[in-house]
Amino acid sequence: MNKFKIVTFYEFTQINELNELKVKLNNYLSLNRIKGTILLSFEGINGTISGSIKSIDGFMELLKTEGINNINPKFSFSEFLPFPRLKVKIKKEIVTFKNENLDLQKNKGEYVDPEDWNNVLNNPDITVIDVRNDFEVEMGTFKNSINPNTKNFTEFKDFADKNIPKDKKIAMFCTGGIRCEKASSYLLSSGVQKVYQLKGGILKYLEKIDLNKSQWSGECFVFDRRVSLKHGLKEGSYKICSGCRNPINEKDKKTKYFEEGVSCQKCYKSTSEAKKQGLRERAKQTKIAKEKNLVNPFLDISHDEFFESGI
Repeated sequence: MNKFKIVTFYEFTQINELNELKVKLNNYLSLNRIKGTILLSFEGINGTISGSIKSIDGFMELLKTEGINNINPKFSFSEFLPFPRLKVKIKKEIVTFKNENLDLQKNKGEYVDPEDWNNVLNNPDITVIDVRNDFEVEMGTFKNSINPNTKNFTEFKDFADKNIPKDKKIAMFCTGGIRCEKASSYLLSSGVQKVYQLKGGILKYLEKIDLNKSQWSGECFVFDRRVSLKHGLKEGSYKICSGCRNPINEKDKKTKYFEEGVSCQKCYKSTSEAKKQGLRERAKQTKIAKEKNLVNPFLDISHDEFFESGI
């Protein structure tokens, strides 16, 4: 079976003609039936999209013609489209941090390649911090790393101000690297002397490092229908609860509060019966759509039709 190619990318670079670039990207993506989300800002570009191999490769070339050359892409593959629709948006920030005073070019953490990351994890003189949200950390993380217990990325500033000494060596990691760009810049501008960051993030580590040499434990949450990834960027075991949109695993499914397509133990008691009935009807329609071999219940295009189009 043909597979969909997925690319996650970002680049902090000044973009002046935002509306013009938005139109160009949206036209190509729509014409080639690519799905996913791209955020544009004066500070750069951030996105994860999926389509046929040919269409994604063409998009990479399009970015180069627009002067976007250092996106450090992370590629993976799936047998289904992980996104239901396409969104290209202009935002104030390409990753929300709510600090406009950062100089991302002047204050930048030192990159550590995935092949050298284990040395950082095993160095007692370096404090390693997981920059992601608490639910992501619960699903998987690196050994010897600190969980800031943040609900969203903007809370990291408060954690850093209260808990990170200025005279310590700090290393950070996140899913693909973009959150570490701002977090490392914030720490350096706050007076922290030495900051490292995992180049390409967890995804690049899982792609490059063999399982028998890995110091990663668990699965990595991703913001699409695959939900989580394992070593080799293979699809993980987590799914999304339709009731509360929280990730759930096989253990969660064994509780008495779990109902496929409706609820889990985190939301059963807080979900009204009317909403549960609506979710049950949606689950019914989803099942019917799957039986008709639709890639996604909310798309009217099948997997075979997509690839037969030659895109």
